[in-house]
Amino acid sequence: MSRDDFIWMAGGPQGSGVDSSANIFARACCYGGLHVYGQREYHSNIKGLHSYFHIRVSPNELRAIASRVDMLCAFDADSVVRHVWEVSASGGIVCDAEILPKKLTEIPTLSASFREEFQKTLDEKGIKPETVGDLLNEAKKGGVKIYAVSYLELLKLLSKELGEEKLSKLTIMTNILALGISFGIVNYDKKYVATAIEKIFGKKAKIISTNVLAFNLAHDYATMNFKDFGFSLDAVQTDEKRIFIQGTQAVALGKLAGGCRFQSYYPITPAGDESTYLEENEVFELEKTALKQQGGSILVMQTEDEIAAVNMASSAALTGARAATSTSGPGFSLMVEGLGWAGINEVPTVISFYQRGGPSTGLPTRHGQEDLRFALHASHGEFPRIILCSGDVEECFYDAARAFNYAERYQTPVIHLTDKAIANSSKSCGIFDTNLIKIERGQLLTEADVSGKEYKRFRFTESGISPRVPLGTPGVVFWNTGDEHNEIGHITENPAVRTRMVEKRMKKLKLADKEILPQERVNFFGDEDAPVTIVSWGSPKGAILEAMERLRRENYKINFLQIRMPHPLPREYIAKVLGKATKRIDVEGNYSAQMAGIIQEETCISIDYFVLKWNGRPMTSDELYDAFLLILQDKAPVRQVLTYGS
Repeated sequence: MSRDDFIWMAGGPQGSGVDSSANIFARACCYGGLHVYGQREYHSNIKGLHSYFHIRVSPNELRAIASRVDMLCAFDADSVVRHVWEVSASGGIVCDAEILPKKLTEIPTLSASFREEFQKTLDEKGIKPETVGDLLNEAKKGGVKIYAVSYLELLKLLSKELGEEKLSKLTIMTNILALGISFGIVNYDKKYVATAIEKIFGKKAKIISTNVLAFNLAHDYATMNFKDFGFSLDAVQTDEKRIFIQGTQAVALGKLAGGCRFQSYYPITPAGDESTYLEENEVFELEKTALKQQGGSILVMQTEDEIAAVNMASSAALTGARAATSTSGPGFSLMVEGLGWAGINEVPTVISFYQRGGPSTGLPTRHGQEDLRFALHASHGEFPRIILCSGDVEECFYDAARAFNYAERYQTPVIHLTDKAIANSSKSCGIFDTNLIKIERGQLLTEADVSGKEYKRFRFTESGISPRVPLGTPGVVFWNTGDEHNEIGHITENPAVRTRMVEKRMKKLKLADKEILPQERVNFFGDEDAPVTIVSWGSPKGAILEAMERLRRENYKINFLQIRMPHPLPREYIAKVLGKATKRIDVEGNYSAQMAGIIQEETCISIDYFVLKWNGRPMTSDELYDAFLLILQDKAPVRQVLTYGS
């Protein structure tokens, strides 16, 4: 293999150890100084159906997954069938020898629709395999190396080493054996894997020793018997301090660093991972920076539904706490009325919104980027809200903290919009710099500020922002209601007051548009004078940057405008950038190119080409490279629809 990256994929039934083996693989590579990018995919059931985990490693920084697999580690026959054609010609497949005689027609977890598509592929290739072994032989003809291992025999050897007579107690170790075979084939240093196992299992000494023993046994077996792979995975030296972190964890840590003290949620995929991580870290300490005083604890509350979650977050925010809630599409649908309540009462509520495939229940565990317009227009009536979109794990951290500043500075709900691809991606990156996190609480008054004075919570001001006092401040009385109200909060239907109050609230959006710096609202990459401009938002960012780098090496000039704040949209900056381009390309994970539509509405600038994907899987750098190349060579249709993903 001549590439500088290596892609390993574990696939198997949910509950078979796919996630744990992938996390060990990724962490072991991190300990060896390699950069890692991982993407987790799983069905919307608890146990049994197929799941898989891409792990891409390289000495260089990685930003996305790619459209290939260099080594498939299949825990069952289903995984072989689903992913066999994704394995690169010089790659390999590791599997249990016991599955080779299994007939393809007898694999129960393959759906009828999958079988139909798979049969079309077989017909196109002109092959008629009957068993898994036959299928692997066909792959072998294309250059793929097959490593069929009897895990049963390895388990017997392990049982002798451990003195365990009941083999059934050791079958849970199959995923560790598969990991050992994989690392043995590429001759990766065992010490880094041992470190990863120790870190993952903590102080469980017996579990650690058993797993290390099983891994070493399989690793030694592979290095002795499989010497033909042609690729060695080598550790590299680095002095950079890195973390390996998942998207939901980055959001959670950003909230802690940003001073969040209350989080409400109802469990929903993929947002639930963020709140459970916060629950595991409710008591924390921030060191070294001006944030040290922010150390303390956060109250995480699981509510009976999303309606309660958003209202509870608003209630906490009224008391002066930095408060948030977290959800996905169906949950946000239920939050809409509560969002409107926060809007009319000018409550600084933060909502972390993880998009997934919709509508309705849609694709509960799959990717989607379809809710931008929903976030923009959710709830009846008109009121200001700020929408912030993160494009990668690092941005998730800083944006999660910054969202509270926007919410409190402008006293309005803030929606932090991410998606399933970011939520379930894992990445090695440099340590987050908490010195960059600034706490800005806006016009928050204390008891001393209002003592003995008349207090009007919704006082008319030139900026539209009224100084606020935490609910429960001694001697201070004001009202919150879902109805239109006057300056102290009393219900009114007076037309003059209504006119002024709507104008007051909407002024804040104009103020935010004026005050928030462009570098907080957009990112620009590439040559300013490039004739081709890509515009996108959210998780396609990493794949776009990698595709651009390949094109740059081929002497194509191209730049990329990443929209990070679609509301209020920095229209003048966007118009300036897009106005220079002779070709404009929009990249989004939805059918209707929502961001492109918003840009056209705001700037009257239309997009020339659309690269879209909505099959529930994230974009890969290879897909985008191919799509961009067609456009640059004037061979592309106006709309290209990407389809990679199993």
